[in-house]
Amino acid sequence: MFTTLAVAARDRRRLAEITAVVGRYGLSAVLARLGLDGKGEEDQRPEPLARRTRMALEALGPSFVKMGQILSTRSDLLPPEWIAEFERLQSGALTMDFGVLRPQVEAALGAPPEEIFARFDLEPLAAASIAQVHRAALHDGTEVVVKIRRPHIRHRIEADLRLIAELARAAEQSSSEIARYRPRALVAQLSEAMLNELDFTIEGRNADRFAADFARNPDVVIPQIYWQHTSETVLVQDYLEGVPPVDAAQLVRAGIDPHRLAKIGAEAVLDMVLLNGRFHADPHPGNLRGMEGSRVGLLDFGMVGTVTPRRRSELIGFVQSLAGSDGERMAEVLANWTEGTDISRSSLVQGAEQLIARHGQGDVDLPAIVADLMGLMRKERVAAPPDLVLILKALVTIEGVLSRVDPGFDLVKAMNGAWTRALFSKRDTEALKNWAIGTLLDLSAVGDELPRMIRAASRRLTEDRPVQSSAVEGRLIARAVRQVGVMIALCVLAGGGLVAAAIWFGPS
Repeated sequence: MFTTLAVAARDRRRLAEITAVVGRYGLSAVLARLGLDGKGEEDQRPEPLARRTRMALEALGPSFVKMGQILSTRSDLLPPEWIAEFERLQSGALTMDFGVLRPQVEAALGAPPEEIFARFDLEPLAAASIAQVHRAALHDGTEVVVKIRRPHIRHRIEADLRLIAELARAAEQSSSEIARYRPRALVAQLSEAMLNELDFTIEGRNADRFAADFARNPDVVIPQIYWQHTSETVLVQDYLEGVPPVDAAQLVRAGIDPHRLAKIGAEAVLDMVLLNGRFHADPHPGNLRGMEGSRVGLLDFGMVGTVTPRRRSELIGFVQSLAGSDGERMAEVLANWTEGTDISRSSLVQGAEQLIARHGQGDVDLPAIVADLMGLMRKERVAAPPDLVLILKALVTIEGVLSRVDPGFDLVKAMNGAWTRALFSKRDTEALKNWAIGTLLDLSAVGDELPRMIRAASRRLTEDRPVQSSAVEGRLIARAVRQVGVMIALCVLAGGGLVAAAIWFGPS
């Protein structure tokens, strides 16, 4: 099995372990679908293939569990029964005796933890596949948590990532149909996420960036990182006292207003996506806290996504086209999201019209919209851009969390305020200057195309056309003339804007 893979000698033992697990769970059909191995015969076992695959991923450990968790967000690639199984993935990490971790902790801290901290709890607070967490207190009385990476896990994960990358390469080369789904891009996303999570200094820097983003918002609490005690393998940060937002009644008992908490949480996540350009990619209840004063605390910045200005504009355009029942505009957004594929324009328009027909009236159900959007991608056999999937997953996750504690909460309605903040809250004068000049230069560049567009419109107006198509042609000509008019207006505005910008930003 996997005999065609080019595997380095150092990884062959791990490959043998993977092969054994694949055989134990009867996954030859999965390999055949990937074009790797096996005869494609369905194993005659009572458990469904999706469930056996999930169990195999759990048996293979953190790298494969993380891969399955990423796949659980890819309803553009997998049918519902597979998504449901992969959403159940758990690492099954057991706590480790601190004696096993002590040598690594002392090496990272430069001294025993009993000297560094006024109190250090030997019993772990929590355990995951990559790290274990202990509570402690600094000498000034500050309560902190100490996150410790499991020993030797980096070598294991790096070996797994090399093997998974080779599997993706082989699968992509084996079939043009599989290549449509870009498995190597998916594995690249997995590798980046895993390697970032292994280095706790990356998580610490992410936390510092989020703290800067929300420095003027006292309702959003980001734990402070204590860099004098933090390294690649050990992270020390504030302990946030609070309640995970899983039950409204529990929040009320803790003196927290669920409605206010939902509002603050929604504004925080939307500001991340639409204003700050970086967002917490996994805002599930375990990474959130309802805190005193109905504030929101954020934890675990190992997985962070970024939002480009283009993607932000597309997201706003998608929601606005849905609200305005504008199929043409939505089709343009879908064209951007499927760029580089052979999906036809007519399919995009049809898909946009279906989305509008199902979701363009009444209350907006974000999870249902995303499910149908991903279903459209799956039907057309194209993979959505990984960064878009991460954004949508974060939005759907936070919508589910907040609607659980405040059933009347509507994330899409909350976007209106976020759009306003995104438009009028530039981070500083320099950012505003760059944005304004860039936008004006883009608009002024359209002027180069005006003579050609005017000549083309003139020719269409004077050419003879068959009578039977005159009505259609008339609409096309009218639309072309309107577009030219808009372009002229924009270029006039851009020209004036450039003059103003030169005066405003030029040397005084």
